[in-house]
Amino acid sequence: MTDSPPPVRRWRKSSASADGGCVEIYADERVVRVRDSKNPDGPELHVSRRGWSALLDVLKERSS
Repeated sequence: MTDSPPPVRRWRKSSASADGGCVEIYADERVVRVRDSKNPDGPELHVSRRGWSALLDVLKERSS
């Protein structure tokens, strides 16, 4: 049996982001990973898909 390589993660950040102080996200079917764009090899925050959705709802509500 051969091991297949891990999938390549395609990190995303907002198109409105400038060069500094940005976060990037990578989402799969179970979890959203968040990291500092200036430190891509640093720690990641893992948030459930449900938790991520709830966070976005709160941020949208507070921005209006």
